[in-house]
Amino acid sequence: MDQAPARTGEFSATDSDTGTNTVADVAPVSSVVNRDVHNRKVRSQMAIPFDTQDVGGGDALIMGESAAHSAKRETLEPGRALVISDFAPPSTSAGERLIRFAYRMGMSASTLSAPFSKPAKPRLLGTVESPLLGERAAGVALRTGHFLVHGVKAPITQMDFSPTARLTPPFDKVIHGFSWLRDLASSAPREQCTATAERVLAAWLAVNSKPGKSTPWNVEHVGHRLLNWLVHAPLILSGKDAKLRGQTLEAMSDTARWLDRNVSKANDRSGEVAGWCAIVAAGLLLPEGRPRRLFGEAGLIRALGELVADDGGVLSRSPLAQMDAIALLVDLSACYRARDMDPPEALGTMLDLLVPPLLSLIHSDGGLGSWQGAGAVRADRLAALIDASGVRARPLKDVRQWGYQRVAGNKTTLIFDAAPPPLSRNARAGSASTLAFELCAQGQRIIVNCGGAAFGGGQVPARIEQGLRATAAHSTLTLDDANSTAVHINGKLGAGVNEVEVDRRSQRLKQGLAARIEASHDGYAARYGLTHRRVLIMREDGSELRGEDLLVPTGKKGKNGKIGFAIRFHIGRGIEIGLSEDKKGAGLALPDGTYWQFRMAAGSGTGSESGELKIEESMWVDGNGRPHPIQQLVVQGMTSRSGGSFSWLLKKMG
Repeated sequence: MDQAPARTGEFSATDSDTGTNTVADVAPVSSVVNRDVHNRKVRSQMAIPFDTQDVGGGDALIMGESAAHSAKRETLEPGRALVISDFAPPSTSAGERLIRFAYRMGMSASTLSAPFSKPAKPRLLGTVESPLLGERAAGVALRTGHFLVHGVKAPITQMDFSPTARLTPPFDKVIHGFSWLRDLASSAPREQCTATAERVLAAWLAVNSKPGKSTPWNVEHVGHRLLNWLVHAPLILSGKDAKLRGQTLEAMSDTARWLDRNVSKANDRSGEVAGWCAIVAAGLLLPEGRPRRLFGEAGLIRALGELVADDGGVLSRSPLAQMDAIALLVDLSACYRARDMDPPEALGTMLDLLVPPLLSLIHSDGGLGSWQGAGAVRADRLAALIDASGVRARPLKDVRQWGYQRVAGNKTTLIFDAAPPPLSRNARAGSASTLAFELCAQGQRIIVNCGGAAFGGGQVPARIEQGLRATAAHSTLTLDDANSTAVHINGKLGAGVNEVEVDRRSQRLKQGLAARIEASHDGYAARYGLTHRRVLIMREDGSELRGEDLLVPTGKKGKNGKIGFAIRFHIGRGIEIGLSEDKKGAGLALPDGTYWQFRMAAGSGTGSESGELKIEESMWVDGNGRPHPIQQLVVQGMTSRSGGSFSWLLKKMG
């Protein structure tokens, strides 16, 4: 490995508090705050004075990014971390309640709507204009004869649409959920797209004419498919093939009836919400739909209440699932507008709840953080989704339930996972990321997580999906090369982190304020008798981040012997790294010309052998599902099983 870039020679820095030039050894945070952790004295020698003073006393916590509130340390458990909201069905008259009940019991819509008339022929009652935009590049690829899914091209002529086809999850979602219709609609005027849309639709209907138990009839795929058919109906019903038009309308009606009976069989709440949205849309846009709409509205609002916590975060803690929920409600609202009807008030309230948590995961570059399987979704895609939602909000302030702590200052963002991972039944690309963090300064990602597990099967090989969900794929500490929470196949999680303690407050420095977040998890307690506690302190100007990782014995006395540890800092794309001569620090030369230094404390490793700093290879997945080679800084060594402390500093030098 090459040595540091030009300025890495002597690792010296200017302490902004004292104004003196000192060797940049890091003051351990435990000694900075001058308190015991679980009454155990795990201390390191202070090298840089970092005098602090709590604002408003010992209980002054910052819930957001500026205001201080009085609070106590909070312990989050999986059951409490996401508290299910209770959304009651919309207010209806006695007659409407009776219609809804009768429809739920199986009485046909035609009988309830017009009992003495013949059932209406399938047709659409309105044209939907959704504000959501698709991926133009994927739409152009379709018009040239290819599906484009997370960077992978697949010829339409070679695509197997049958229920027995073994497609990767990303292709399953696009092909059977018909999300490609939005991409196609965004690529050119309708007249230039209808032939392609009809071609793909005809091929799909030819082999999926009857419902079954295969992948095309997964409730989530069916919900997305029917909703996309209804929203983008002009693309598939405007052609010259009258026979295909009749088949399509019949397929819409049959699919809606199938969803009426099977929506509760979804794999998880996100899938169920997709099914209910499609049922409501069908009730709005297909004839004799009033009973179905009343039935669907009640089911949708109940499902949304079980999907989303009180602060608006979805149960899976996945930003991609959060985006899907917002997109579904945006499309459904457009269906109401197509009929000149107002949606239930609860749907608007839910959109207002869903947007702020998503904003809390957006970095200063406008892109998404890499959490729970998500890649770094592009800024333009996120901005378009938020704009389409019509919600104007700030990032979530009270992040206790959503679990991602956010600190922002001077175009620097710190995002910290300070909650248990999702329960296995809710996890989608569940990741063992507890106490990992990301840092972005002036639009440049400095510390990242690998991300992208949810894109496995595109350019990200499916065989490495589990590795991208592992603790080592995140910027946090691992013990004995083990995950803090067990990572299983199919996106599920096992035993591990049960509780996370969180304490957030403001600290006054000699020159301004700093945000301090302390959190701990018990993921290693049962196996190794150690609790991982992490303290992060970021100056309000975003120029410096101090951290300390502590291992605290969980029993009355620590165990004998040593255990391997590694603290990983995955470094953003395009950053040049070089180790200092003493192998205790590294220089980071950013593409924008700025320069940061990473430094381990002089006494880091109290009660253990001092960790060794190395540079290793890593990988980062962007928002298009493309993997990129990056590097990571790894502090690695052996530590005592009776506990240890490892302090570090990341500071902007120019």
